[in-house]
Formats: sequence, structure tokens, C-alpha cells
Amino acid sequence: MGVPRAHSTRGQKGRRRSHLALKPMGLVSCENCHKPKLSHTICSNCGFYKGQERINVLEKELKKKEKARQRASK
Repeated sequence: MGVPRAHSTRGQKGRRRSHLALKPMGLVSCENCHKPKLSHTICSNCGFYKGQERINVLEKELKKKEKARQRASK
């Protein structure tokens, strides 16, 4: 285990740790459904990015429900 060379004051520790604070997330509103989303990502609510549908969210939900139905029937 390492041994500290000299005593660190509270101020030194505070200044060193000042960059460790959590920063707020960069949320923007979706152009299509106006729900908050991370910038530069596909909207998880509607599946649109830059005005184009990238993911068919309804189809994805139907697949999830069908899979759950199959697991329940086993």
C-alpha cells in the first residue's frame, strides 16, 4: 500500500475532488413527440432521430408481448 508523502489539507482535497461532482444530464426535447431525451440519441418513446423513424417502437413492443405470452404458456 502506498504511503502519502505529505499531509493533504482539506482545501487541497476539495480542489482535487471538485471535478468529481455529478453533472446534470444534457436532455433535449424530441422533435417528434416532445418528450425529454438525451441529445444525439434515438428517442426511446417514438423511435425518431433527426426527423426520420429509425426504430419501429410499436413492432418492438408487440414482439416483447408475444415473447412474454410464450414464456407464460410454457
